[in-house]
Amino acid sequence: MATSKYSHQRESIINFLTGRTDHPTADAVYQYLRNDLPTISLGTVYRNLNQMAASGRILRLHVDGKTDHYDACTDPHAHLLCTKCGAVRDIHMNFEDDLIAQAAEISPCRVDGVSVLFTGLCEECADCVDDEL
Repeated sequence: MATSKYSHQRESIINFLTGRTDHPTADAVYQYLRNDLPTISLGTVYRNLNQMAASGRILRLHVDGKTDHYDACTDPHAHLLCTKCGAVRDIHMNFEDDLIAQAAEISPCRVDGVSVLFTGLCEECADCVDDEL
């Protein structure tokens, strides 16, 4: 795999994503970074996110069919898409090897990976619904 040249902008993006569990969109990354990097463009943010996703440094999540979200945690884990507010949350669980093995057993296709997306309510929305009852 070819290595990328150091970029202050790329490093700022990865620093912003690291440790976050809210899986921001490219626009959210841009809005945050332009406080510290006023000359950064949305195109630069997209270009860097695309490079890092292609190299496996971050995950690109296609969760709602419209907007990509980004995750610096590349360890196998599932996600939950909140059907009320649209938030994307991590669900850390051990599932990858079992699902890949099961799929490989029943499918003639070569299975290389798995992505699990649950739908439901995030903790905040679930609490609001509980309060309404």
